[in-house]
Amino acid sequence: MKFQLKSMVLAVSCLLAGGAYAQSQVSVEGLLDVTLGSVKYSGDSGRQAVVNSGGMTTSWIGFKGVEDLGGGLKADFALTSFLQADTGASGRFSGDTMFSRDANVGLSGSFGKVSLGRGLAPSFLPTVIFNPFGDSFAFSPLVLHTWVSSGNYAARTWANSAAGDSGWSNEIVYTTPNFDGLSANVHYQFGEKAGSTGTKNVGINALYFNGPLALGAYYHQVQVSNPLSGGAIMDATAAPVNYASINNQKTYFVAGSYDLTAAKLFATYSSSKDDTTSPKSLDDKTYSLGVKAPAGGGDILLAFANTKRTGSLVGADLKRDTFSAGYDYNLSKRTDVYALVMSDKLNTADRATSVAAGIRHRF
Repeated sequence: MKFQLKSMVLAVSCLLAGGAYAQSQVSVEGLLDVTLGSVKYSGDSGRQAVVNSGGMTTSWIGFKGVEDLGGGLKADFALTSFLQADTGASGRFSGDTMFSRDANVGLSGSFGKVSLGRGLAPSFLPTVIFNPFGDSFAFSPLVLHTWVSSGNYAARTWANSAAGDSGWSNEIVYTTPNFDGLSANVHYQFGEKAGSTGTKNVGINALYFNGPLALGAYYHQVQVSNPLSGGAIMDATAAPVNYASINNQKTYFVAGSYDLTAAKLFATYSSSKDDTTSPKSLDDKTYSLGVKAPAGGGDILLAFANTKRTGSLVGADLKRDTFSAGYDYNLSKRTDVYALVMSDKLNTADRATSVAAGIRHRF
């Protein structure tokens, strides 16, 4: 099916542009992930039986392409959209932009790569690479603590730690060449705020791979919301904690993994400092541990994350710990099924448990 869609896109492109894109490679790609389960996060008023999209990976679809310009120079683009496979709705949530996953064009060569548009935030790759559940926004403890708020909208029991979303709009990204396993990405998001050219998001990440050892790190300063500017950079909640008042965040993150063949070990640590226009502030410190072990044609997944939230904005300290255990079985190179259990605890609420199973297909 992918071949047929690719041929169709190429044929239409050539007809519309008089063959101008004859040397381009364009593909339609995507992923569908649907999970069935019983879900409750700590602090929730009740349990939900659900069929949800994006148990292990957020579902998406879109177009990607590359053109060889000669002399080692290439042009590429990505135009991809998140979707909710359980309902058919577009975006990750109500109000999300259509192409919030990717909307960028770039040039690459011996100098590295430069891209313009909407793309990954500097926090994304180090976070999802260095935890065994990858980019699961539903069940990865590290991802949950980093980007996912819980509780009713505008009255959160827990707000996400990382400001500015997992993707940044209006950004320029420079990616270095690979130096013996080491590469880096420099991110700059323009605030596009009249009369305030100093309002911006900036960040950098670095990744190193050498045999069984992998290391990662990132730093960012966030002052602009995403995917659209003008909103709260962290969470719109005003009570019981006024997270919407936060207008500046500085975060650093370090991570490592080591593959023992019998099991792959993960560890991360991050520290965030959040400021408001008043003297009040908020600090988050998060560490995570994980194990991924091959077994019977799939992988056993174990992960734990702990966050301590302090500062005058919250008053008494807030703490959260989350543990997930699962098994991911490969039916083919493109299709896998999974089952898992998750335990979540806020120091202000009772422990809650979720169980789920799902299927994920790439095309």
